[in-house]
Order: sequence, then C-alpha cells, then structure tokens
Amino acid sequence: MQIMLCAISNIASGNCSEDCKYCTQSAYVKTNIQKYRCKDLSQIVLEAKIAKKNEALGFCLVTAGLGLDDEKLEYVCKAARAVHKEVPNLLLIACNGMASVEQLKELKKAGIFSYNHNLETSKEFFPQICTTHTWESRFQTNLNAKEAGLMLCCGGIYGMGESEEDRYSLRKSLQELNPFSSPINFFIANENLNLKVPKLDADEALNIIRQSKQALPDCVIMVAGGREFVLEDRQYEIFQAGAGAIVVGDYLTTKGEAPSRDIMKLKQMGFTFASECH
Repeated sequence: MQIMLCAISNIASGNCSEDCKYCTQSAYVKTNIQKYRCKDLSQIVLEAKIAKKNEALGFCLVTAGLGLDDEKLEYVCKAARAVHKEVPNLLLIACNGMASVEQLKELKKAGIFSYNHNLETSKEFFPQICTTHTWESRFQTNLNAKEAGLMLCCGGIYGMGESEEDRYSLRKSLQELNPFSSPINFFIANENLNLKVPKLDADEALNIIRQSKQALPDCVIMVAGGREFVLEDRQYEIFQAGAGAIVVGDYLTTKGEAPSRDIMKLKQMGFTFASECH
C-alpha cells in the first residue's frame, strides 16, 4: 500500500488575533511558544529539503493569524517560489487563514497546489470554541479555494468536548466541500489553554478515522496533530482504519514523532511512499 507523507513549516508563528480555545498561538493565552513574524526564506527552503529527504510529498506553509493581507500574501508567494526553485518535486500547501478568490489565485500562480483551511468542528459547536470569527467564514474560504482552482485540504480537530452529533455534522459539511485531503487532528491539552477536556481514548480516535473514511471514501484521510499523544503505541493502526496520509516531523507548536522512526516502522509494515499526486 502506498501512503502520502506531508510536513509542516510554521513560517509565521504566534500573536494571532483570534480566540480559538484549542490554539496556543492565540494572543489571548500566555504560552512559551516561539513567536516570529516571518521565518527566513533560507530556513524554509532548508526545512523543505529535510522534508523531501524524509519522503514527504506535501509541504505546508503555515502562517498564524486571521487571514491574508497584502504583506503576508507577498511573503507566502516568495516562500513558495523559493521552495519550488530548490525542491521542485514537493507539492506545496498553503495554510494562511481567511482568503479571497483573488488572493488564492495569486498563491496558485506562485506554485501552491492545495489550500488548507480546516472547519475545525461542526457549525453548531464552533461558537463554543471561537468567538472572533465565524464558522461560515471558514466554509466560504474553502469555497473560494475551489473557485481559485486550488485543490482543497480541509478537516478538523476532535476531542474538544464536541458531541457525536457534532462530529456527524462536521463530516456532512466536509462532504459538501468534497476535499482532496482531510486532516484529522486530535486535541492536545495545554495548561495555558482554557479548554479543559479529557484525553480521547485510542479506540474512539480510531473510530473517528473509520467514520471519516466512510463519509469521504474518495478523499485522502490524513492523520495530523495529536497522533502520537492520543494513540501512543497504537498510532500505526490508523492505516487499517482508513488513513492514507500522515504528517511527519513536528507540528506547529508541538513535537511530533521522529521522522526516521515513522519511516522505519512504515517500511517494516510494507508501505511505500507516494512521490507524485494521482
């Protein structure tokens, strides 16, 4: 079986104006994460080269904040062009918050393949985890990405206190969007966050993956943040449950599994790694 590996580069970190209860990059909470406005382009290119060595096909350029302004758009486009020049065989994904069709078209011109903007949770539950922007604005950005001709990467976070009905509602909304790939993140608790919920059970997490694949049979289900934390020594059961991709390396503000361990284990299991998008 062939699976897809993706890596993340946090190119603009922290000081986000939004009050999302699950996020350590929000300016509403005090955390000890690294904060910087723009990562040096040479560092982004270096991370892209490392991602490629680690068998990654996708490479995601992530910026904190509500969305794209002119300055940030120019910066992401510069980063995309710099990576394309040095590592031409990576599929570039942008994750930059709210964006208009025109802005997303500019990203596409710069070489961005896919836009990632997660719905995070159901329309009904969203106001309980964020009050500074709406779920509807997130949905619209995904529609904008499709109109701009970008492939769509859209999913959510599980384990934030949502109900089974909320999970069903989220999956119904994702079916409407019909994304190319759909990341599943599991909430990771942090003492500085106001969101205090029990850790997801591993069986429950695996069932979420199964239900997501059943709801989105033609979509690449990607297991991302929280994989190691929630599933621990059962994390490689995700592929039996329907996952077709994982994030390798570190996440935005949390450490991930060592890529060498992931790659060794996955090869032992008989997996090969996608080198192009079908």
